[in-house]
Amino acid sequence: MEGAPPALRIPADWDDVTAEWMTAALAAAFPGVKVRTADLVLRDDGTNRRARFALSYIGEQGPPAVFVKAADPAHAKLNAMTGGLFNETRLFSTGVRLPLEHPAAYCALMDEPTLDFVLVMEDVTIRGAEPRDATTPMNPDQAADAVRSLARLHSAFWGRRLDREDLAWVQPFAAWKGMQGIETGLRRVAETVPPAVRSLTGAQIEQMWVSYVGTLTDGPQTLLHGDAHIGNTYTLPGNRAGFLDWQVLRRGNHVIDLGYFVQSALTIDDRRACESDLVDEYHRALDLPAEELPTRDGIWLRYRASVAHGLAIWMATASADGWQRPEVSIPLAQRYAAAYVDLDTAGALDALA
Repeated sequence: MEGAPPALRIPADWDDVTAEWMTAALAAAFPGVKVRTADLVLRDDGTNRRARFALSYIGEQGPPAVFVKAADPAHAKLNAMTGGLFNETRLFSTGVRLPLEHPAAYCALMDEPTLDFVLVMEDVTIRGAEPRDATTPMNPDQAADAVRSLARLHSAFWGRRLDREDLAWVQPFAAWKGMQGIETGLRRVAETVPPAVRSLTGAQIEQMWVSYVGTLTDGPQTLLHGDAHIGNTYTLPGNRAGFLDWQVLRRGNHVIDLGYFVQSALTIDDRRACESDLVDEYHRALDLPAEELPTRDGIWLRYRASVAHGLAIWMATASADGWQRPEVSIPLAQRYAAAYVDLDTAGALDALA
């Protein structure tokens, strides 16, 4: 937190977020504003601490509300182990422009020795945004806007375009050791997933994930959202879609974002009906020279293989309710399980290998 004003320290608790603190947090984005009151109106802690504050001002006005995100000590070590604790904070500290809809960041602080950070961000609901999760799937038009957005992101940082000093810290996508809970999650959803998935062991699912992640450093690399499941999205009027929560930002093969998003964002029936069209939409939206443009067949093969990532992550997440609510984690485990069979993911992994 070098250079932070004395009033601006990472809050240990939301009670530490005062009008003075919020004034300091908004100073760079809204010069001259002075916050009169900062009232906690929503607390929604998960893998991080999250809160919404309603704000009032003395004189010049700023945003009527902000969204604040901070590290949760209970999960900070695991987030650090998987390489995602500080990525979002670093990203928004650089000022890098992302060519897709996302919340504006007003203040980003981190303290690496204590595994702590805080982000003060735009409350996109003020613009009519609807946060999405497994209980609120997208419709095909919203999903199409999202895949076009991912294509813009990937095109902007494709290959040598990623070789920029302010993004040199972004790590390759790599499997981390010690994923826990897949076997437990598999047992929890066993009666609601296809027999071909039910017959797998946790070790087999983990090994497929490790094998798939190992392919993500093959070929051209780009900037990845890295965690583009539906719970990290929102929709705006006009069937527009946005992406939030950039903590798992990575560099790697582009299709992991596409697959992880589509297979989670739609109901199983909608995915089956329109996923081929969505892959076409994504392919058409890639803005790359002809010699750099991946083939549609190559994207489709990697899209089929990408289910291995979602299946492992969400079986593990579904093993307990401390990471996500069961009404979120269980349907996502079911969606990836259905996609595993529909897309012959095992065959696609063999083809990639």
